[in-house]
Amino acid sequence: MFNVDTRSAYEAKLEAQRIAFAPVMFQACRILRDAGILELIQKSRETGMTLNDVVSKISLPRYGIKVLLESGLGIGLFCLNDGRYTITKLGYFMFRDSMTRVNMDVVHDVCYRGLFDLDKSIEQEKPVGLATLGDWSTLYEGLSSFTPKQRESWLAFDHYYSDAAFPAALPLVFADKPKRLLDVGGNTGRWAIQCAQFDTEVQITIADLPQQLGFATGTVNKNNLQSRVDFFPTNLLDDSIPLPGGHDAIWMSQFLDCFSEREIVSILRRAAQAMTPQSKLYILELFWDRQPNETAAFCLQQTSLYFTCIANGNSQMYHSADLLRCLAESGLKVIEDHNEVGQYHTLLKCRMA
Repeated sequence: MFNVDTRSAYEAKLEAQRIAFAPVMFQACRILRDAGILELIQKSRETGMTLNDVVSKISLPRYGIKVLLESGLGIGLFCLNDGRYTITKLGYFMFRDSMTRVNMDVVHDVCYRGLFDLDKSIEQEKPVGLATLGDWSTLYEGLSSFTPKQRESWLAFDHYYSDAAFPAALPLVFADKPKRLLDVGGNTGRWAIQCAQFDTEVQITIADLPQQLGFATGTVNKNNLQSRVDFFPTNLLDDSIPLPGGHDAIWMSQFLDCFSEREIVSILRRAAQAMTPQSKLYILELFWDRQPNETAAFCLQQTSLYFTCIANGNSQMYHSADLLRCLAESGLKVIEDHNEVGQYHTLLKCRMA
């Protein structure tokens, strides 16, 4: 994967043009999806639909539908025979595939306008594009202030990649029967709730920004788990604030990719300081070099630029060697290494070196 150039010169030139028009293609696909045109034509199956058929069913001007359909031909969403449009496999996946939907929604609602300043973000190592959403240092400080649509798209994106992994990770984490678990970067409390439901005796502490703990508190209260879940408000970018001790297990899920390597080492060192020789640290991450196929790796590599321009300006979806190096520098040792947890994730079980 990524070690051989497999395209012919013709294929490479065609791909170059698709990239040149990528923003146009993206918006055309999104509108064809959201306006219901893709689904409408898919339902016509082999019979297909004429332009006039589509115009009679969709509440957009005829001109707009016409240019969208013709754009869709070039993109590869449709075939056209005897004036009738039928959907292709690409068109089908564009509106039916859940991964495509969550990726497209978060790019449009959270990233699209800000990515215009990707060059400035790279030059300055700051999320310059974040200004299109609000006046915050990082995206995480502003999540509670997102519009409902922005928040919905971001949470769907975040949860999509963890929903399949959490059930697979739970038996691995609770094999050692931890009594107290520290969830660092607990986000909306989704993992903490699943832990509490998996093991009815475990006590959980969620450590995160105060703004994020607002989400988690609501989730915990909704599930009536206030007696078993505590909260530790903290700024993990502040090296002077230690993590709370006294936990058998420390959990970090899709969390360390939100920080630069220097910041990761700082956080991991504080985790090591909070551990005893018997404590275990569990890290659930998506590494682009450990994906089962090129599509999954591609998604992660492009997601890195969301961190560069929108989220924080200095982190990425890492190669596994990067994180393993940070762990060694932090005085921690990997004792178990599980790949394809929930298909795409890696679970690292660590202890003090």
